[in-house]
Amino acid sequence: MFRQWSNSHHSEEDDSLQFKSKVNKLKKAMGPLSGRSLKYYKAKKMLDETLKWRSAFKPKEISWEEVAIEGETGKVYRASFHDRYGRSVFILRPGMQNTQSLDNQMRHLVYLIENAILNLPEGQEQLAWLIDFTGWSLSTNVPIKSARESINILQNHYPERLAVAFLYNPPRIFEVFWKV
Repeated sequence: MFRQWSNSHHSEEDDSLQFKSKVNKLKKAMGPLSGRSLKYYKAKKMLDETLKWRSAFKPKEISWEEVAIEGETGKVYRASFHDRYGRSVFILRPGMQNTQSLDNQMRHLVYLIENAILNLPEGQEQLAWLIDFTGWSLSTNVPIKSARESINILQNHYPERLAVAFLYNPPRIFEVFWKV
């Protein structure tokens, strides 16, 4: 189901050099920001922050063996089908929570997102999410910190990747949040 990245030292060096070359080309093309160009400042700032995050988080270095425990219960996985628009579908099942390590949970999520991006069909850039709350209870509740960090990663480092999210069988407590 998943394609595993090569951990060979040679390809990492090549990838790193190519990455730095592309970043330098982009910086040169953008030049200094002033006047009307300032409207692009937010995009530049987001790009800079994502490059720093990728450098620190190292998504390409995450191996399946490191995060496999997170996938044992099937709490998050990429479906073997696509939606009607050809988008890869992620299925999240918060009721299947099995670990407490926020860091490992986020590494697992990033591993799956990166893998899904690598395997998107030609011309497709977005993902669909189905969040299935079957079996969810206060005892299997995903900590707010995990939910917040997941949203932060998606919003700040994978913008425009989430096309649509469907909530299936959400708990009644969600009604209060939707009304607010």
